[in-house]
Amino acid sequence: MTSAPTRWIRTADQLGSLADQLSGSRAIGFDIEADSLHHYTEKVCLLQVTAFGGDAWLVDTIALRDLSPLAPVFADASILKVVHGGDNDVTSMRRDFGVTFRTMFDTSIAARLLGDTELGLQALVRNEVGVELTKGSQKDDWSKRPLTPKQEAYALADVAHLMQLAARLTERLAATGRTEWAREEFAALANLQAGAKRSGPDEFRRIKGSAKLSRRQQGVLRELHVWREERAAAADRPPFRIVAPDVLIAIAERSPTTIDEVEEMLASHPRQVPESDVILTAIERGLNLPESELPARPVGERTNHSAAVHRRAEALRTWRDTQAKSLKLDPSVVLSQRLIERLSLGAPRTLDELAEIEGIRQWRVTDWGAALLAACA
Repeated sequence: MTSAPTRWIRTADQLGSLADQLSGSRAIGFDIEADSLHHYTEKVCLLQVTAFGGDAWLVDTIALRDLSPLAPVFADASILKVVHGGDNDVTSMRRDFGVTFRTMFDTSIAARLLGDTELGLQALVRNEVGVELTKGSQKDDWSKRPLTPKQEAYALADVAHLMQLAARLTERLAATGRTEWAREEFAALANLQAGAKRSGPDEFRRIKGSAKLSRRQQGVLRELHVWREERAAAADRPPFRIVAPDVLIAIAERSPTTIDEVEEMLASHPRQVPESDVILTAIERGLNLPESELPARPVGERTNHSAAVHRRAEALRTWRDTQAKSLKLDPSVVLSQRLIERLSLGAPRTLDELAEIEGIRQWRVTDWGAALLAACA
């Protein structure tokens, strides 16, 4: 089998020609490479596109920050867009370029609905197509130019087998009667909205382990979080590369009171040792906060639900686990924990009420509506 021709797209004229060519395709596959592991504010650095029939392109989104010529292609309902694990692709393309999507196929979602246990692209391509992919450039800084031949090959490999993979998984979905499941999940994927970068002092709560800290320790962590965000923005580096989350939690928990202690706790981040006095000042601010200014518990945390709500949740979990085992699916495919919470709180009594539960999907109502209502009752 000969390899598909590869073309770089670096100018507006080239982009326009690519858009014209793709507009006549019945299907395209795409993927992106971004720089979130290397910069404070993430951006799409590369767009890989393949067309039904085998042609492939690398669109340099560092050189081209206006992808509007491609927008009609992505929004065209008659052109199937194939991705793998496409939630980040969709939201990032929408955020950076204002692109909207219609008619999608996500190979990762399809495999999950089929009960596959290996969901990564490398595993799926191996299992379904019989090709072994190399993932060596996964954590590279894709904002740097020029890309190496190895990086180009890696990027193209991510889209090279998407059409074959989609065809195989389409057959399996049809054979198991889960085509409608997938169609609805793909539509939800296409409608994902780009989220703005969350910022502010209370974002410390997103650090894993913060909930176990006392309010006083959380006050220290909040001050440390603000310091780390400022340092990360100034250095244009991801916050975790300034100080790792587990180190930040450890500092907040111990709340050292001397520079020597701070330096000791920064042993794994020697670049930040010169900041020890600034960090110590942040710790002291947290330790000296009045009780009234300490972080309050988030609204809704530790809400005491009624016994009926707990009974419904337990009944739903029991039914879910039995159903998942019977269908050889991950339990979260049948019902996620969030859906169990919404169902137990909403207590739907009719199929119409069930269909109104956020995120329930019509395929669950159609296939399992009666059983879900029975569990809720």
